[in-house]
Amino acid sequence: MHRIARSLCATALLCACVTPPGPAGSAPPPAVVAQLAPTGKLRAAINYGNPVLAFKDAATGEPRGVSVDLARELARRLGVPLEMVFYTAAGKVTEGARTGEWDIAFVAIDPARAVDMDYSAGYVVIEGVYLVPQDSPIRANADVDRDGVRVAAARGSAYDLFLQRELTRAKIVPAPTSAAVVDTMVAQRLEVAAGVKQQLEADAKRVPGLRLLDGRFMVINQAMATPKGRPEGARYLAAFVEEMKSSGFVADGLKRSGVEGAAVAPPVGTAR
Repeated sequence: MHRIARSLCATALLCACVTPPGPAGSAPPPAVVAQLAPTGKLRAAINYGNPVLAFKDAATGEPRGVSVDLARELARRLGVPLEMVFYTAAGKVTEGARTGEWDIAFVAIDPARAVDMDYSAGYVVIEGVYLVPQDSPIRANADVDRDGVRVAAARGSAYDLFLQRELTRAKIVPAPTSAAVVDTMVAQRLEVAAGVKQQLEADAKRVPGLRLLDGRFMVINQAMATPKGRPEGARYLAAFVEEMKSSGFVADGLKRSGVEGAAVAPPVGTAR
């Protein structure tokens, strides 16, 4: 826990000390390029497990989404080729930080992950919600944390990590990916599914006899990250995210990918 606290403090300092990447069109410092693209290319972790951020185009099979747009823009600014490293779950992205599989990633901010990576501030805010069977006696979020309640959640996801800390009586049942959460709930006849609102809304339309609980149990701040030990790269990444938010790039990316219900995160130093 002390290690997690130290990592969070270091991340907070990086976000607080945001400085502009430089004048438009200017090349980033060599140290930044060396830390964000040490192999000569920018290896970006793209998580297909969160459709708010990335997905395959149904017609072309090509990756789309706001995280894909941000990765391409960052590679362009660094002047290096982009290599996208694809994952099906956020937990696998976190494992990739430990094995050196990527240089930047798009993940939800969580203290457990801060041990292995440095974050920018959030660039997109989404909600974590619960889904239950239509005839469930569970009517509100507060009803979930009770003895005998089993909650399906994607292993290693932001909401899984959050619920592991918050739920004291309900039991979490892991699903392999976010897309498999509802199928896990149905197959095992669990009482609740937890997940990103957009994913569970789509699942509620796909699987009959389910309903979303009103409200949210958490706010999920999606950020850009780089593995620990790259301070110049982390500072540049933090400033890059702030520029992408303020310029409208993130908002445009969400519109281009047809995402609804997600919001651009506020600038550093402001509250929602």
